[in-house]
Amino acid sequence: MTITETAPPLGAPGTTAAGRLGVATRAGRLAVTSAGSGPPVVLLPANGRAAADFDAIRPRLAERHRTVALDWPAMGDSPAPERPRAMSASLLADALEDALDALDVGPAILVGHSVGGFAAARLASRAPDRVRALVLVNSGGFARVGPLERLFCAVKGLPAVTGALEGRFARFHTRCPNEHTARMLARVEAARRREGYAEAVGAVWRSFARPESDLRAAARAIRCETLLVWGARDPVIPRSAAIFAQRAIPGARLAWLDTGHTPFAEAPGRFLEAVEPFLASLAALPRAA
Repeated sequence: MTITETAPPLGAPGTTAAGRLGVATRAGRLAVTSAGSGPPVVLLPANGRAAADFDAIRPRLAERHRTVALDWPAMGDSPAPERPRAMSASLLADALEDALDALDVGPAILVGHSVGGFAAARLASRAPDRVRALVLVNSGGFARVGPLERLFCAVKGLPAVTGALEGRFARFHTRCPNEHTARMLARVEAARRREGYAEAVGAVWRSFARPESDLRAAARAIRCETLLVWGARDPVIPRSAAIFAQRAIPGARLAWLDTGHTPFAEAPGRFLEAVEPFLASLAALPRAA
């Protein structure tokens, strides 16, 4: 994989270098930003969202960690892929592997939201030596997908539906509005008009109806420290998915927040109260060889 520098490159752990990079992956070129110093924390956004969604918590994380944030194809600062209709949750998980290879990041703490959580959990189940710990936030891959869910994914996955309704859909599952969510929703509203956005986002939605997007069996292979942080009022990914993931992932902890789908933007203070002690506890644990 190749890296195209558009700003100073990522510094090694312990430095304070910050920059913006372009990383080539199987899903297309991804925009990457780096800030802070210390053990690496990789921030992975939801489908249709950008890494800027983490802005409410990133400055605090960067005080003790080198934070690396990715924008998925056609989202944030990443360009549209050549074949946006070929996107899938699994392809984004492949792109995460490629990006970590190119950036030489790992083993890292992965903070994954929604499809970002799917990508992080799949990597932890397949390559445990590459993941230091997981923070899974209203993560995809753990919910049972029956006929109604498959129908929803098919309809939500139509580019015309995503292009017309993505902004309203984001408002629907955001239950605690504030200045951070207002900026997040404005980004979604602007992004839905971008070339390739509706096709790429819709394709990822459709992919969640396929067996390859089901992590319920793979969850038992996750061996790293895992914290699940779940917005309990999320109308998109049910509470049952969080309960299943906690039971399936050995030793996983679960923190409920009274929010919708994006707890770190809806309630950043409470999110950090749940996550910071977990991150601090990792310092006392031995690192993987």
